[in-house]
Amino acid sequence: MEKIWLNSYPPGMPHEIPAPPFRSIRDLFEQAFEKYPDNAAYTNMDTTISYADLDRLSMQFACYLQNSLGLTRGERVAIMLPNILQYPVVMCGIFRAGLVVVNVNPLYTARELKHQLKDSGAKSIVILENFAHVLEDVLADVDIEHIVVTGLGDLLNWPRGALTNFMMRYIKKKVPAYNFSHSTTFRQALKKGTDIVLDDVDIGYADIAYLQYTGGTTGVSKGAMLSHRNMIYNVQQSIIWQADAYVDVQPIIAITALPLYHIFSLQGNCLTVMAQGGENVLITNPRDFEGFAKEIAKFKFNMFTGVNTLFASLLTTPAFDAIDFSSLRVCIGGGMAIQPVIAREWREKTGTVILQGYGLTETSPGAIVCRIDSEFTGSIGLPLPSTDVMIVGDNGNPLPVNEAGEICIKGPQVMEGYWQRPAETAEVMLPGGWLRTGDIGRMDDEGYFYIEDRKKDMILVSGFNVYPNEIENVLVELDGVLEAAAIGLPDERSGEIVKVFVVRKDDSVTEQDIIDHCRANLTNYKRPRIIEFRDELPKTNVGKILRRALREEETSQDSAPARD
Repeated sequence: MEKIWLNSYPPGMPHEIPAPPFRSIRDLFEQAFEKYPDNAAYTNMDTTISYADLDRLSMQFACYLQNSLGLTRGERVAIMLPNILQYPVVMCGIFRAGLVVVNVNPLYTARELKHQLKDSGAKSIVILENFAHVLEDVLADVDIEHIVVTGLGDLLNWPRGALTNFMMRYIKKKVPAYNFSHSTTFRQALKKGTDIVLDDVDIGYADIAYLQYTGGTTGVSKGAMLSHRNMIYNVQQSIIWQADAYVDVQPIIAITALPLYHIFSLQGNCLTVMAQGGENVLITNPRDFEGFAKEIAKFKFNMFTGVNTLFASLLTTPAFDAIDFSSLRVCIGGGMAIQPVIAREWREKTGTVILQGYGLTETSPGAIVCRIDSEFTGSIGLPLPSTDVMIVGDNGNPLPVNEAGEICIKGPQVMEGYWQRPAETAEVMLPGGWLRTGDIGRMDDEGYFYIEDRKKDMILVSGFNVYPNEIENVLVELDGVLEAAAIGLPDERSGEIVKVFVVRKDDSVTEQDIIDHCRANLTNYKRPRIIEFRDELPKTNVGKILRRALREEETSQDSAPARD
């Protein structure tokens, strides 16, 4: 296979990356602790912790996990936290104790949380108190033995931390009542881990670092096994690819608004910035765009990552105009396609180009990224060093330049497989270590790649994968619903929204019934925004619902969907 893209690499860019200077994520951040002790590591709500602080706090938490809870090498620990200072402390502590991180979306419903906890086999969880009531609902059905509960302000400076917790609990009433028979607070956990010597646990390339849950290319949510090798190689690929942008910058300051439990932010911000001794400015609630803009205006930041919807919303936020972008060197958009109009407006207002990147949870996630010195063209860029990409037809054979087919990826960042799902792993892994992405794309004659379509029925809402099967399964659980089909429709704000077609057993089921049922069983971004009742759905001759036909009907109508 001819690697045409290498001819388009920037001068001096290596075709293959050297072995990273660390064998594990633990080595990555421990080297940062030693090299940059006085540097700011994370800032959140006007509180900053240095690398020395993170070293001390994460060691305390690691000792708690190992000594108080008795957790041993390879056990899984779930983290159900938004972007707050506790996240990096907990994550680093888990790796120091030789354990595996299971990232959990804090906005999960009980149904979604139960599946992930049961599937991962996690027996321990660290959870923000705002979401503890959801965990209480599923405790009888999962194997959780150890619960650490934290408040939003637990690591914030005095008195802001105490005031924040008081406001959340008693004024804003954002902490629903919950009751656990066995739990400890985050502060108690740190205290229990103080003045204890941690037993060394050997971890390296082959060990699993994260069970990162995704629908894969289709179907039920599965845990992608991302090894320490996968992650640190992808970090090294990112560092090398971006190096020229930071020649005159030290340390890097990154705006981290995307959630750290999402693979894009986890690798691109959390780990890559830490490896370089930089500072992550954590935005806990990026949906408050006015507050978000005012917060980042306090910093001379050099790096910004986001998705199309985030860029679009910031551009229409009044406080956005007061932000100083003169220090911004790298702005990367991922998770979904960046719309040309958004890219153009962002360039006009900030003076920087949104660089598109492409990857999946299964690729840790970076695989294809635009050159740092490029303009916005709609391309997703070039394969990163040590990454091979080929476009294949339905028969699995490589296709010529400019012909569209399925994108397949090979490299050190490709996952080890799906957790305890060999059949599903075999479906996406081709001989020789190639990953089938399920996305349709093409490569031009200069080696630049473009996304054309998605092979599967997956819907992409604000950078998050939404799978029709899951939505349909939830809908047919509602009494009175006979059949259902879900598709994605274009939307200016979120890329796509979910529309469902429902066949009722009788007319007793209302649109509000469906809205209420989905609200109880699906995270917000998965919920249908448009509901259409039908007498029947198009099907194949064997009775399979034709989502493709429904999408074609919507396209032929050539009308923009209304939002509810």
